[in-house]
Amino acid sequence: MEKYSQYRDRASGIAPFLPVPTVSAGIYYPFHLFLFFIRLPLLLAAILTYFLFLQWLPIGSLGKKASLWLILGVPGIWWIDLQVDGVKKGSLAQQHRSRVPQPQSIIACSSTSPIDALYLAAIFDPIFTASYPSTRLVQPITLLQAALNAFSRPRSYPPTCARLVDLETLVRRHPNRVIAVFPECTTTNGRGILSLSQSLLTAPRTSKIFPINLRYTPPDITTPVPASYSKFLWNLTSQPTHCIRVRIAESLQNTSRPPTKDTKYSESVHDDTASSSDTLLGSEDAEGITSAEKIVLNKVAEALARLGRVKRVGLGVEDKIGFVNAWSRRRR
Repeated sequence: MEKYSQYRDRASGIAPFLPVPTVSAGIYYPFHLFLFFIRLPLLLAAILTYFLFLQWLPIGSLGKKASLWLILGVPGIWWIDLQVDGVKKGSLAQQHRSRVPQPQSIIACSSTSPIDALYLAAIFDPIFTASYPSTRLVQPITLLQAALNAFSRPRSYPPTCARLVDLETLVRRHPNRVIAVFPECTTTNGRGILSLSQSLLTAPRTSKIFPINLRYTPPDITTPVPASYSKFLWNLTSQPTHCIRVRIAESLQNTSRPPTKDTKYSESVHDDTASSSDTLLGSEDAEGITSAEKIVLNKVAEALARLGRVKRVGLGVEDKIGFVNAWSRRRR
């Protein structure tokens, strides 16, 4: 993989964009093949049933979460290793609820796999958003879009038709929901934390920001390479079981925002019809980023790296775009 050495972090040598190789099944290959052919139609049926019918029916939050757990259970995602900072294992139910995301909280989650969005939806039922490195605003998206984004090519700029909004406005519009942000803006193989988007800096000072890191065992169900549908489905359905290692950090606050209401972004986001992204992009380059804002982003990035037992890397979306282009040329 020397061809992609320029897409390694110079300090650590970590390559966060290379796909994780699948361990050979060896003599168990027939068994893996059997699991694949049994589970794949069941998984596709469960996914289609939920996204085409169940999510539109009045089955309540509990019914939707049960349906999502069924989707996760079909390919063998049965083991969840959950740990919350400052809470001993087995005592989470006895702790104050402020240790985990609650309505008006913001989740800053690592991005490695389409399973990320499904798990967050099954637990927290959040409003999902897409972040971009060119703007501090986010694009509200559906669960299906959040899952499919894990297979998409990275983007520096949002679509021209995207409705963009800041996190403060989104929290105000949905006071009874959690907001989920993927601040790395693209997927990795889980071996490093990319440079974060500045979208978290629009979070209100009163909202708690919970860094959450998700890791998978085996780790080959990550999707750092776009459009890797077949490889992902094979790795997901042919393995007997999968485990999700969930780590939730202590909450942080956006201390870079003033205690009073900040109207800095109101001109572009308070009017639902003012959704033209071309007037919003690139504004951060002109405004720069203050030392207080750097501290907030560094705290979130350090928490994500610590939770995942990985290092931060000096790479971002532009590097991922270059890697994808090089990878695509190699595969032709």
